[in-house]
Amino acid sequence: MNIEISKIGIIHSPFKELENMPIQPVGAQDAEGEVVLEKGFTAGLKDLDGFSHIYLIYHFHKATRMELEVVPYMDSEKRGVFATRSPLRSAHIGLSIVELLAVEGNRLKVRGVDVLNGTPLLDVKPYILQFDYREGATSGWMNSSQEEVNRKRSDNRFV
Repeated sequence: MNIEISKIGIIHSPFKELENMPIQPVGAQDAEGEVVLEKGFTAGLKDLDGFSHIYLIYHFHKATRMELEVVPYMDSEKRGVFATRSPLRSAHIGLSIVELLAVEGNRLKVRGVDVLNGTPLLDVKPYILQFDYREGATSGWMNSSQEEVNRKRSDNRFV
């Protein structure tokens, strides 16, 4: 199935290669980047600077296939793609929570960016603690420690 996706900007990060990237923002805590929105979207950034964190919703533009079952980075067993964060999804859409450092015109300075340099941005949403925090939330099959997740780097399994 082909889904039409329109980008609103580009995410710039220190990661130029898919291999050896952090697999989640917590593994890229010190990685700073810049999100550049197309000029026509600048007005949409009004009042965003009051938020400490934002969601970046983006297109896994280097993903070339879709799989319904994958072996995720933090596991050795095949899992349903919708129970993972694999880029091999039907619409190749990714989601990251990053720290918002500054809003400068149509540019967002961010920290904790785990995204490939040049990734197309689809949307930005504010992280709102009262909306997004869920006490007692569980993580299904994923039982790796925070330290293991922080250290894990990508390989070529999703290329």
